[in-house]
Amino acid sequence: MSLKEWIWGKAVAWLTRPMEGEILSPNDFECIMDSIRPADVLLVEGRTRVGEIIKILTRSSWSHSALCIGRLDDIKNPTTAALVRQHYDGDGSAPLLIEAELGRGTFVRPMTHYVNHHVRICRPTCLHYGDAGKVIASAAKHLGNEYDVHQLLDLARFLVPWWTIIPRRWHSSLFEHNAGIPTRTLCSTMLAHSFHKVDFPILPLIEEDREEGKLRLFKRNPRIFTPRDFDYSPYFSIIKCPLLRDGGAGFYHTLPWEDKSMHELSRPYMEDPDVLRIVRPSPADAQKTPPTETAESGKTE
Repeated sequence: MSLKEWIWGKAVAWLTRPMEGEILSPNDFECIMDSIRPADVLLVEGRTRVGEIIKILTRSSWSHSALCIGRLDDIKNPTTAALVRQHYDGDGSAPLLIEAELGRGTFVRPMTHYVNHHVRICRPTCLHYGDAGKVIASAAKHLGNEYDVHQLLDLARFLVPWWTIIPRRWHSSLFEHNAGIPTRTLCSTMLAHSFHKVDFPILPLIEEDREEGKLRLFKRNPRIFTPRDFDYSPYFSIIKCPLLRDGGAGFYHTLPWEDKSMHELSRPYMEDPDVLRIVRPSPADAQKTPPTETAESGKTE
């Protein structure tokens, strides 16, 4: 192993290491599992250092996106099924995802991996059943491709134009034309390529032709898409499964609210402004008892 490879390996390990602290999802994950369908996009609020960087660059809570391909036995296209089996030999009873990740490239992962993550389902509205299969088949052709770090840096320069740390000689490749299937990709780029294969819109450029009184749509460059674009797109429906939603109308009256507000608690994680997260106390914290105040002296014991 060369020194360059050793340094890069250490950098990838540092960037992809999960952040400290155990944080649960605010979703009813069983509902998420039951609701997701093939060709749905799963958005993920990542907890790695590279995920935090992506959230800052895109000004969004979502740092990662993946394509649901359904259960292994439900894939009807034999070529697609063979590709998936070539890259995945685990449990096929749960919905599977195709995704691209730094340090791993494009691979297949069971959806149960995200049981404790904040996720959201984005469903392509009125996508034809046959086209859903074509979207999945297109994504499966990217399996085994490497993660495109160069494109990630170019995308950062595109999103933050004032960022000039990267030398100019490292020219941008965002708008270069590549024939065929690229050998490197990012998660959202892979998804954009796949939906463009069936002409399904994500965030198209819409131009009005006033002379003819018509609208024309233009596909955007797949390389400039980010996870948040599937959330913003008017052509994708948002599926949410929050915790503690049972009870129908007026369910919020039965929620187990505490008399104290979050800011009255002394735990360090309560300083986190992200209120969408649910924190599971560590065993050490669970054993600690809060200080009590004596009635006579008013002092804390």
